Amino acid sequence: MTIAVRYYTRSGNTQKLAEAIAAAVGVQAAPVSAGLAEKADILFLGSSPYAFDVDDAVKAFLQKNRANIGTLYHFGTSASPSSTYKLVAKLAAENGVTIAPEQYHCYGSFLMLHRGRPNAADCAAAAEFARSIVNKT
Repeated sequence: MTIAVRYYTRSGNTQKLAEAIAAAVGVQAAPVSAGLAEKADILFLGSSPYAFDVDDAVKAFLQKNRANIGTLYHFGTSASPSSTYKLVAKLAAENGVTIAPEQYHCYGSFLMLHRGRPNAADCAAAAEFARSIVNKT
């Protein structure tokens, strides 16, 4: 089984989760700009909302790499309790990519909100999320 971790971040919050997930499943995390050189049976894809949408880099990644994505598992951070799961699920469907219903989302610091997040506990929970996915497949 091939596993990949890709993420998009502006603040570094989602990258922290990506690195925790990657370490938990024994791979390297990379930004979406790295693409996928080979098929990933499991892709952990991290994104966060920017102006209530998914960044164009994430949209381009899904379109360009759709043939190399087995099942997508979403994770991310935001200043609000809402994740980009629904937006990514719509994009995945438009690109013929299977997205799992499981996701991991936590607060990320933004301006004065949620300072210090994601914290060690958030990263540990993200790692456990990833391990649970890999262990069940």
